[in-house]
Amino acid sequence: MTDFTLLWEWMAFAVRWSHVIVGIAWIGSSFYFIALDLGLRKHADLPAGVQGEEWQVHGGGFYHINKYMVAPPNLPEHLIWFKWESYTTWLTGFAMLIIVYYAGADLFLIDRTVFDIDVPAAIGLSLASLAIGWVLYDLLCKSPLGKSQNGLMIVLFVILLVMSWGYMQVFTGRAAFLHMGAFTATIMSANVFFIIIPNQKKIVASMKAGEAPDPALGAQSKQRSVHNNYLTLPVLFFMLSNHYPLAFATEYSWAIAGLIFLIGVLIRHFFNTMHSTGRREYWTFGLALVLFIGIIWLSSYPKTQDVGEEVALSATAQTFLDDAHFEQASQIVLGRCSMCHAAEPAYEGVDMAPKDVRLDTPNLIAAHAREIYVQSARSHAMPPGNVSFMTDAERELLTVWYQSVTGERSL
Repeated sequence: MTDFTLLWEWMAFAVRWSHVIVGIAWIGSSFYFIALDLGLRKHADLPAGVQGEEWQVHGGGFYHINKYMVAPPNLPEHLIWFKWESYTTWLTGFAMLIIVYYAGADLFLIDRTVFDIDVPAAIGLSLASLAIGWVLYDLLCKSPLGKSQNGLMIVLFVILLVMSWGYMQVFTGRAAFLHMGAFTATIMSANVFFIIIPNQKKIVASMKAGEAPDPALGAQSKQRSVHNNYLTLPVLFFMLSNHYPLAFATEYSWAIAGLIFLIGVLIRHFFNTMHSTGRREYWTFGLALVLFIGIIWLSSYPKTQDVGEEVALSATAQTFLDDAHFEQASQIVLGRCSMCHAAEPAYEGVDMAPKDVRLDTPNLIAAHAREIYVQSARSHAMPPGNVSFMTDAERELLTVWYQSVTGERSL
């Protein structure tokens, strides 16, 4: 058998890379069109039906752009549809959710000191939360509340805050923050799939039939597009958050998530206002800084519960604990890694276990066998800079321990 673990790691890397690429395409086009829409200029000489125009220069050429309020009198033969950026971003993100959190549920998704749940139930809860989130949001937008942009955004913020708290009561901190990103991104992508693109197709169909398009369709699409614009920056934060345990692994992580949404809204408000009116409302950055200081303060409260050996191991982790090579392997990890990866790190300058990964008990070492193998046996990523002087012989012994359990062999 070849080394399946390494192949899985490279597949995860390829999907993550794809996710970043298509995410850049989606976010870039979203930001561009919001800026374009807000920067349109009106004057008396505009053609009938044109809401505004804009001249732009890029790459040595000039672009003259007109926006029709509903649709042009004559439909052009070739239309460019901006949809696949959204679809592929969600699909690759969901693939990452499967690869990292569903396939590695016992380690990355479930924290039995928080909520003791089996893997199928945890995955089912994850999927249900994403679907329910979209349905609830869509119903709110279509309700009378949807006519009030500010009122709707306040209610949506409350829902996001409740979901943040709820995820923290069920999943690991990393999974909770990842799910906040997935929850929000699902709403954003579903807006494109279920509302924006279908409405545009209805407008095109009306024109082809010689009928006047319904202006309400454009207004509804615009509302969802604005929501997507304001939600983008928080989603980016949650995509990156698994590198920062001070965000996801402290006592008030759910409140930190809520403040991140407010900061994202403030920053987008600055740029949206600047593009539409030319005003630069710098107070938004001042308030964002105050909220960020609040995040730093909240992150100073460590979690009250302690993850120790009493935590039940998954069946897979138990096999690593029972293996004949475990005693030697665990001594290596305790000697070379646990000065940082501990409840109270002893290494100077490290106040919290990196990525909230602890390796200071036998159970935790067994639970993190795969990460130890990839980070310290098959690569020299850990310890960083080999500050604890892990030897090649020790890395080989970690390889022997892992492959003894999995039956894999080096490629």
